[in-house]
Amino acid sequence: MTPAIAIDRLSKRYDTVTALAEISFEVQPGEIMGFLGPNGAGKTTTLRILTGLIAPTGGRVRIDGLDVAERSLEVRRRIGYLPEHVALYPELRVQEYLAYRAGLKGVERGGRRSRVAEAMERCRVAEVARQLIGRLSKGYRQRVALADCLLARPKILILDEPTIGLDPHQIRQTRELITELGRTTTILLSTHILPEVEAACHKVAIINKGRIIAVDTPQRLRMRLQGTQVVRVQLRGEPAAFESPLRALPGVARVGVCGHVDGFASLEVEAASGADVREPIYRLAVERRWALRELAPVQASLEEVFIHLTTTEPQDGG
Repeated sequence: MTPAIAIDRLSKRYDTVTALAEISFEVQPGEIMGFLGPNGAGKTTTLRILTGLIAPTGGRVRIDGLDVAERSLEVRRRIGYLPEHVALYPELRVQEYLAYRAGLKGVERGGRRSRVAEAMERCRVAEVARQLIGRLSKGYRQRVALADCLLARPKILILDEPTIGLDPHQIRQTRELITELGRTTTILLSTHILPEVEAACHKVAIINKGRIIAVDTPQRLRMRLQGTQVVRVQLRGEPAAFESPLRALPGVARVGVCGHVDGFASLEVEAASGADVREPIYRLAVERRWALRELAPVQASLEEVFIHLTTTEPQDGG
């Protein structure tokens, strides 16, 4: 299967500054890939190269199998690009603006009205079709910009901070829209909102100081950081009654007390490398007739993974 986006040893230098240092990763058709990194890590530079806005110093980028440097116009017909700061025309009404943009994108005159209506419906801006863009809320303006991206029915969406400046309600709405669009479109999503990535993305690429340091699923990245299994256990009674029996179980490396609330002791049980202690804990609770309220794995958050990876020396993970 041809990758939707294939980045191979891509580099970009400005005089003595290296913005990208031979980064490589792929996005497969139908994936939503999160693209994460601190400010200045090289995210926006990468996206601008992907969309043909700037030229790389070295390496190769292919979009839907086409070389971006050699077939730029064909590549642009296949992508929808939402930059971090979108320049809309505030004096135009939503429907007028989108019709104008459809013409610029080569949508045939006879099909523009239906294409605009389709994009407005998918991005939930049909109800403001006749309103001036300048009078819309930030959330609505962002959705108009997304509708613009969809006018040419692109196979690939490249979104740079699509929820920047939005309130929590608008962020949730935009996240739901991105998830919905991802059912039919490949998406590369650059964002600082980590819950957005956990909720919507199949895979994550993390860039730091111009280098790719990890490419994997959010779940595997969390497991890589944690290393060993940690299980949270809640049992009715005092913590002291459970520490020693739990510590004596095969495969248990450590037992820690987290608290005692409403008559239940909360403990964390860390397994030795490669061990799974959930079943032994359950069997022990049954044998001793302990009232077990919770037995659940504890996972590192994607935020912890991101902070850990971007505050250590970058390694080649791509």
